[in-house]
Amino acid sequence: MSTIFTKIISGEFSGMFAWADELCVVFATIEPISDGHVLVVPREEIVSFTEAADDLLAHLMKVAAIIGRAQEEAFEGSRAALIIAGFDVPHLHLHVIPARGEAQLSFANANGDATPDELTAATERLRETLRTQGYAANIPVEIGRPDLA
Repeated sequence: MSTIFTKIISGEFSGMFAWADELCVVFATIEPISDGHVLVVPREEIVSFTEAADDLLAHLMKVAAIIGRAQEEAFEGSRAALIIAGFDVPHLHLHVIPARGEAQLSFANANGDATPDELTAATERLRETLRTQGYAANIPVEIGRPDLA
């Protein structure tokens, strides 16, 4: 059975993509803790990070670090934070979150009322920063699809 993340990646459900490569995608969460909160998700359905191959984990962490550096620039005054929880969707995903302090890093702070316009603006801001940092090859052509060409 496909997870909601697999359906987002396949285009069955909509998503706002900031990054794509052969192993993973990065898209906005619909309940952000802060502007620019995104998920790094492997294309392969893996339930938990403890079940992932070491090389995939290394790749996901590398992408999370790239995204985090872009967030620090795009969302001034923030540091990038990383959470691997995985209880809400049974598909491995890393939350990369611009944050100004540790107290902010609670899913209780998630904004379930974020509008599509707010999510689009934050994702476009991240995409533009990634472009200026030299990652244009990994920015999907359209925000709503993970296709690179």
